[in-house]
Amino acid sequence: MKNFFGGKSKNMTFLGMTALVSASSIVFNGCNGKTEVKEFEKTVSLEHPTVKTVPKIDDENVDPDKRIIYLTFDDGPNQGTENLLKILNKRNVCATAFLVGKHAYGSKKQKDDMELLKSNPLIELANHSFSHAHNKYSDFYKNPDAVVYDFDIAKDSLKLYDKIARTPGRNIWRLNNINVTDIKSSTNAADNLKKAGYKVIGWDLEWKPSQKMTLKGSHEAMIKKVDSIFYNDLEKTSRHLVFLTHDQYLRDADSINELDMFIEKLQKSNRFVFRKISQYPKINDILN
Repeated sequence: MKNFFGGKSKNMTFLGMTALVSASSIVFNGCNGKTEVKEFEKTVSLEHPTVKTVPKIDDENVDPDKRIIYLTFDDGPNQGTENLLKILNKRNVCATAFLVGKHAYGSKKQKDDMELLKSNPLIELANHSFSHAHNKYSDFYKNPDAVVYDFDIAKDSLKLYDKIARTPGRNIWRLNNINVTDIKSSTNAADNLKKAGYKVIGWDLEWKPSQKMTLKGSHEAMIKKVDSIFYNDLEKTSRHLVFLTHDQYLRDADSINELDMFIEKLQKSNRFVFRKISQYPKINDILN
């Protein structure tokens, strides 16, 4: 058998390969099994499990035939947040919630969902701004100082202990080793966030919505996209894929089922490790 990750094989697809992996080689350091969660609960307060509590894990601890996926969900707490948590609990898989500050206080349901997020050890909390740019993105990024202020308000009001952030309406990266701006008019605002100490994370793959604001397409199609990204080395960091979708797309039974099956099939392939975004390579390096 050819080793897919040692060299690209045009005759095999990533998820279609039959894996011969011994029980001892299965890695449980990315929120991938019940044993790990029990150990995690022993050391982490369930009251507010933030990114600061997540241990650093080196790539050397991951089987070279595996790839790392970071499940991230934006705009919570929102419609669909509770459904998201049910899926994660069912599959016992970790994820990162990029929160909008004003949503945490928007309604009693959102306040309740915020408490569910804070108390779940499978979830870590990160910053997606306070205002979500009021959904007027071009205007928002014209004032870099106001952008930083907006993120600072979210950080303080949500009591986030790290400065991991994602910009609303933009796929922007600002780490020591990755500098990407999808829409150049946002460059100054992104640079100011980095200067303020924010570690800005975008994404490699997004599950987008339909016109009805439900998940568009099938879990099979998304798995093929995961396959393609790894096969063609399209990740921002090799072997690491940041996946994005949004809480509010998980309101209907079909969307809930599709996300559930997506995660289930990735798990059953035995070729992936799931991690929280605070374990992304070099994210904890001191910014220059």
